[in-house]
Amino acid sequence: VSRDFLPRGSGIVTRRPLVLQLITAKTEYAEFLHCKGRKFTDFDEVRQEIEVETDRITGMNKGISSIPINLRIYSPHVLSLTLIDLPGITKVPVGDQPPDIEQQIRDMIMQFIARENCLILAVTPANTDLANSDALKLAKEVDPQGLRTIGVITKLDLMDEGTDAREVLENKLLPLRRGYIGVVNRSQKDIDGKKDIKAAILAERKFFLSHPAYRHMADRMGTPYLQKVLNQQLTNHIRDTLPAFRSKLQSQLLSIEHEVEVYKNFRPEDPTRKTKALLQMVQQFSVDFEKRIEGSGDQVDTLELSGGAKINRIFHERFPFELVKMEFNEKELRREISYAIKNIHGIRQVLPCLFTPDMAFEAIVKKQIVKLKGPCLKSVDLVMQELINTVKKCTKKLATYPRLCEETERIVAGYIREREEKTKDQVLLLIDIQVSYINTNHEDFIGFANAQQRSSQVNKSAVGNQVIRKGWLTINNIGIMKGGSKEYWFVLTAESLSWYKDDE
Repeated sequence: VSRDFLPRGSGIVTRRPLVLQLITAKTEYAEFLHCKGRKFTDFDEVRQEIEVETDRITGMNKGISSIPINLRIYSPHVLSLTLIDLPGITKVPVGDQPPDIEQQIRDMIMQFIARENCLILAVTPANTDLANSDALKLAKEVDPQGLRTIGVITKLDLMDEGTDAREVLENKLLPLRRGYIGVVNRSQKDIDGKKDIKAAILAERKFFLSHPAYRHMADRMGTPYLQKVLNQQLTNHIRDTLPAFRSKLQSQLLSIEHEVEVYKNFRPEDPTRKTKALLQMVQQFSVDFEKRIEGSGDQVDTLELSGGAKINRIFHERFPFELVKMEFNEKELRREISYAIKNIHGIRQVLPCLFTPDMAFEAIVKKQIVKLKGPCLKSVDLVMQELINTVKKCTKKLATYPRLCEETERIVAGYIREREEKTKDQVLLLIDIQVSYINTNHEDFIGFANAQQRSSQVNKSAVGNQVIRKGWLTINNIGIMKGGSKEYWFVLTAESLSWYKDDE
C-alpha cells in the first residue's frame, strides 16, 4: 500500500481478520465499514482505529475473534486488489487466550482459504526452515496441487551468513504453480526510527541488486513486483473462475424468475386469493393426515414407526401384550370361587355342596371380564396420542402461518378428543354387553358333559397361543470363559418365550 498503517509488535498483533480492499483513485484516503462516511487521511489514525476495533471485540488481553474488520484504501499508488490479513498461528496461549488458541486460529484461517475462488498468499520467513512453514502446511491441506498458492519469502536479509534462499525463490525446493517472491521489509528499528516506506523500497531494491545469490532475478523480487504480480494473478484468477460463477448465478436467477412467475399476479389484499390459499392449505393438511394414517405418504419415516403403522402395532402387539401382562393368581381365584359358592348358599350350608351354583360361576366370570377394561382403555389412549402426534407433524407445513397452524391443531385435536370419549363409551359398552349375558351355548364353552373329553384333547395352538413380539436381542457375557455377546432371534407368545439361532 506504500503506507505504514498495520499494527506491529511482539506477540500476536493481528487478532481479527482484516479485509483490505485496495482501489485505484486520484486521492488517497481510507474508509472503515464500521465508520461509514468517515474518511481517514492520516494513516496513524487508521492504525489506531484497527487497534481500537480489535480490542472492542476481543478485549485488551490478546483474545481473538473471527469477525473481520473491513478497510478500504483509495490511492493512486495501489493496484485494485482485495487482501485478507489473517492472524499467524499461535502455539502457546498468552493473556486471555483460550487453551485451544492454535485450533481456533487454524479454523478461522481454514474458513477463508478453503474457498476455491480465493488465492492463498503463504508468507514464510527465510530464516526458518521452509519445511516447517505453518502457512505452506495449511495451504497444502486445501490446495494440494499448489494451484492457487503464491509463496512470499520475507526476512531474506536476516539469513545466516553463507546461506541463501536461492533454491526456494527459483521454485526448486517446494515447487508452487505460481512460484515464490522474495521481499525485504523494514526492521522494527527502522519503524521506530520512522524510516520512510519509499526509502525502504529503494533499500530493498539495492539489496536484491547487490546480493550475489539474487542479482540474476532482482527484477522478479521485491514489494513493487509482488504488488504487480498479485494484481495480475488476481485478474487471471477472476477470469478463470468467472464462467463457473456466471453459470451458477444464471441458474439461481432462473429459479428465482420461476418463483417470481408464480407470484406475478398475486395481490395480497385480494380476499378471494386469501380464501383460496387458506382452502388449499387446509386441503393439503387433510391429504397429509390421511396419507400418514393410510400409509401412502410422500415422506416415509425410516427412523421410527409413526402414524397408521404405529396404530396397527398398538392393536396387534401392544394390546395382546397388555392382556398377557394382567396378573392371574390361581390361588386367589380358588379362594374367590370358594367364597362365592358359600355366600350364594348362605344359611343353607348344612351339607357340603352337591353342585356349583350358576350364580357363583357368573359372579367370578364377570369379575374376570371386567379386568379387560384397563388394557382396552389404555389402547384407546395410545391411539389417541398417536393421532395427536400425527396432527402436529402434518401442521409443520403451515408453520409460516402460526395462527392458522395453532387453530388447525386446536380444532382437529378437539375433534379427536370428542371421538375419544365416544370410543371409550363404546368400548365400555361392549364389555358391559359381555358381562350382562354369558353364553354357555357357545362352542368354545366347556360344559360339564364334554369337559373330560375336551381336557384330554387340548391342542395348545388352538387355544390362541398368539405371537406377541419377535425380534433380535443381544445377550451379553455368555459364560465367564467366552465373554462378549451374541444375538438370538426371540419369539414371545402368550404362553412362552423361545429363542433360536436365527430368524429361520
